[in-house]
Amino acid sequence: MELWTAVQALILGVVEGLTEFLPISSTGHQIIVADLINFGGERAMAFNIIIQLGAILAVVWEFRRKIVDVVGGLSTDPKARRFTANLIIGVLPAMVLGVLFADLIHEYLFNPITVASALVIGGFVMLWAERRQHVVHAETVDEMTWADALKVGFAQCLAMIPGTSRSGSTIIGGLLFGLSRKTATEFSFFLAMPTMVAASVYSGYKYHSLFLPSDFPVFAVGFITSFIFAMIAVKGLLKFIANHSYALFAYYRIVFGLLILATWQFGWIDWSSVQG
Repeated sequence: MELWTAVQALILGVVEGLTEFLPISSTGHQIIVADLINFGGERAMAFNIIIQLGAILAVVWEFRRKIVDVVGGLSTDPKARRFTANLIIGVLPAMVLGVLFADLIHEYLFNPITVASALVIGGFVMLWAERRQHVVHAETVDEMTWADALKVGFAQCLAMIPGTSRSGSTIIGGLLFGLSRKTATEFSFFLAMPTMVAASVYSGYKYHSLFLPSDFPVFAVGFITSFIFAMIAVKGLLKFIANHSYALFAYYRIVFGLLILATWQFGWIDWSSVQG
């Protein structure tokens, strides 16, 4: 493994880990950063699947006690069964629409200009959602109804547009649909597990020919880095939302998106030929 390749894997692993569960769009950041460091092509597609798995593992580890309690209580605990049913209901919309439209979206929307536009628009939506009066009817994930889960599941579908952010769409959707900030955030994490695992398995099967033994060292660097920084991001976000709103992330999205659009508009960076 060449030194620069290792550095690229390290950089993208950090980006994936830090951004996957924050409402700022990991896909958007991956597209932009990968282009800036010239990491693309089919090899990058396989690499992205691996580092997403690293991020997923971090969330599984962080919520391992809840997962064990739910699995262990499926036969006896109504709350565990309801929680599991809500997860299944929440995942279905993205799975169906993902299978139908993923290739088209990847072909036409995976570019920095789409990402930047979605970042800015999503930032303003986030500010509006935070400033409106919240009427909360679910203080914990165990209080959510199947209708709550379904509505958040449809909100998650917006994340198919790169730059929108999966966590951002589910968290803000949860706030709009009557979930507390903590509940919306935690359900976003739980919803990410089956959604991202399903997407990774589907992509891994579809692009299995891209996984070469010679790339294992690169994948290992990205996987481990993504896991470590995803753990940091998840723990940090849970502490942050205890006393803060998501406005800071909204402002970051707007500034970052406008910066990308400015570099394109004034010709400082040529994004026109970039494809995801």
